[in-house]
Amino acid sequence: MKRRASHIFAKAADGWYVEPSWCSRRLFDVEDFSGGIYDPACGWGTILNEAKAAGYKTCSSDLVDRRRSPHPGFRFKQQNFLTFETFLLGWDVVCNPPFDFVEEFCCHALEIGARKVAVIMLCRRLNAAHWLYKLPLRRVWLLTPRPSMPPGEWIAAGNKPGGGTQDFCWLVFEAGTGKPAIDWLHREKDQ
Repeated sequence: MKRRASHIFAKAADGWYVEPSWCSRRLFDVEDFSGGIYDPACGWGTILNEAKAAGYKTCSSDLVDRRRSPHPGFRFKQQNFLTFETFLLGWDVVCNPPFDFVEEFCCHALEIGARKVAVIMLCRRLNAAHWLYKLPLRRVWLLTPRPSMPPGEWIAAGNKPGGGTQDFCWLVFEAGTGKPAIDWLHREKDQ
């Protein structure tokens, strides 16, 4: 029997977990965004790099300036998004928010004018996420295979991600009518 190389991590400071690039790349393959992409929890900029590669203009913010990372070169402002009051007309929000604040990030992004919002969320929290009823949830994209999203500090220390133990999805919100749809995003585009 092959031994599994997964890890169980202590909770990351500031909720900083790093998603693999394919998660964002595949989102941009299947979702159209009309404005620029604003990531208010940008970490190292993984989502922004994929947004740029997909042809979108980008800007970002985070509680902590992590631009010493391997992903420099995006417009950045150090700030708490949940106290950000500028309207986001013409911008869409795509982010991997701290898992304990997914609801707050979604609500706030929609309140300040984002036309479309996409956030990564732990699948195991969907059942109890009653707050989703009051928001315009349109799609749930289940990520497969299970992505490894270790704390950023663990990767910064030179460790390699792998062997994910949690299931994640993208939640996509936008105005419109109807019930949300659910589908899968495979790491490989042709599956």
